[in-house]
Amino acid sequence: MMGKNFLLFISATSVLILAIVLFPAFDTTRNRTPVADLIVKNADIYTSDSAHPFAEAMAIRLGRILRIGNYSSVQELIGPGTEQLDVAGKLVVPGFIDSHVHLIPGGLQGVYLRTNIWSRELRNLKMKRVKLRDARSRVEFVQKVKEAVVGKTKGSWVLGGGWNNEFWGKELPEASWIDDVSSENPVWLSRMDGHMGLANSLALKMAGITKNTDDPAGGTIVRTANGEPTGMLVDSAMKLLLSSIPDVSIDERRDALVRASKLALMRGVTTVVDLGRYFPGESAEAVWKDFSDVYNWADSTGKMLIRVCLFFPMETWSRLADLIKARSRVISHWIYLGGAKAFSDGSLGSNSALFYEPYVDEPQNNGLHLTDKDWLLKTMILLDKLGLQIAVHAIGDKANDLMLDLYDSISTANGLRDRRPRIEHAQHLAPEAVKRFGQLSVIASVQPDHLLDDANSAEKKLGVDRAQRGSYLFQSLLSSGAQIAFGSDWPVADINPLQGIRTAVRRIPPGWENAWIASERVKPSDALNAYTISAAFACFLDHELGSLTPGKLADFVVLSTSWEDFEENVSASVLATYVGGKLAYFSD
Repeated sequence: MMGKNFLLFISATSVLILAIVLFPAFDTTRNRTPVADLIVKNADIYTSDSAHPFAEAMAIRLGRILRIGNYSSVQELIGPGTEQLDVAGKLVVPGFIDSHVHLIPGGLQGVYLRTNIWSRELRNLKMKRVKLRDARSRVEFVQKVKEAVVGKTKGSWVLGGGWNNEFWGKELPEASWIDDVSSENPVWLSRMDGHMGLANSLALKMAGITKNTDDPAGGTIVRTANGEPTGMLVDSAMKLLLSSIPDVSIDERRDALVRASKLALMRGVTTVVDLGRYFPGESAEAVWKDFSDVYNWADSTGKMLIRVCLFFPMETWSRLADLIKARSRVISHWIYLGGAKAFSDGSLGSNSALFYEPYVDEPQNNGLHLTDKDWLLKTMILLDKLGLQIAVHAIGDKANDLMLDLYDSISTANGLRDRRPRIEHAQHLAPEAVKRFGQLSVIASVQPDHLLDDANSAEKKLGVDRAQRGSYLFQSLLSSGAQIAFGSDWPVADINPLQGIRTAVRRIPPGWENAWIASERVKPSDALNAYTISAAFACFLDHELGSLTPGKLADFVVLSTSWEDFEENVSASVLATYVGGKLAYFSD
């Protein structure tokens, strides 16, 4: 009899275990009502969901939002294993989406972080490259290069960047500045915007760049009065030298991804749109190497910490089309394939952004066409037929009009559909361009913090009236019905959505008392949406991300303030970041 009872006990236990395995998230005492893994309560939740913009509690199960509303609405989802997170009235927002970064280049530059849970691991890392962002004079510039050369093996490259010649009276650096301190090492130092750089004489010699070297299409070799290269290479001219620089090792790039992702989490960023190691003159192959060597590795080994939507160089469109056909656009819940990117023009700081009128400080220069218009149109029509999303860099007013014309031509050629074409930067617009963004449903992927650097230089390079008429027209774009997505362009600017939101709302550059073009300030809620739901829409991820809506992935950030205080002061810090309902960063 005992044996029979024992067998019955074993049988019943097995059924119970099987039920737990097959239905782990259900509470059988409540008619199979799903049980939450995590309840966020006593919160001031801004959802970025226009249907239900505010809530006080949220239930999460299996990495997704199960229910959101008041606390009583989620109480029935609490079970024995449910964790309850009381945030004491703090503001909870969707995980920030940075719509334009170069993630691995940012990680390669290294980061200095304040003391907290992550920076204890990272703060002692040496900078991988020469950091010139803080150089305020020729003397400081040269000194930083001199320090970087110390201990370098003869013949090894010295790489760095971030310099801004506006800080020392606009004079462009020359190879002669640094030749004496770097005679045995080739040097390449890119400007902060990535659209020009300085090579020393040894690097020019190794690349075969001489007085007789012609300027490539879409690029300029800056020369002395007698035609000798000064060491400055602009936009496509950089490709003449960059191919001579040995590529970064796989281990360094993998380390850079992890380091960059941890910094992103500290800033509340849970998803980025990564435009890759792809600047004018750089090899398109680098982006594909990072996809295969770094992203696939991180995804397969559990090293992905944030979600990434990848864009690839337009000239490699056939590889992207084949990849999507073979693997679909969703590689995993961590990696998404976005589309193809190209360049229309250069940058304002390098005087290579394309304008209708010439630069005030260079009356013979209107900027550069970086990509042939006919090739762009032909290729973009083909990509659009394949259903690929298109993103093109355009900064000057003429470059933006050119892209709007091409997007209009694509719609005419291929018919109406939900294509969400993007213009990256959209910094300076002609009067009629603003409404065309809305009419053509073109997404303006803009970076608020760039205006902090550009306010002074734009007025000098373009003239005050011209600059204030068409620069960083965030509110005008919103009023036209256009979608705007905010980002940083990291490492050109810091990956810091809270700073970007402050900038978009206040528009006060360093040293200024008043806002630059005050009429273009946006509301805090619009700025938050541009980093969340609008950013998700801009990369076709709004069905999964961007708002705290039942069914979506549970990526959210706990901030240090309430909604009322944030709306009034536009100031907060990140207390915690959750990805898929799991704690990914906590500020101690």
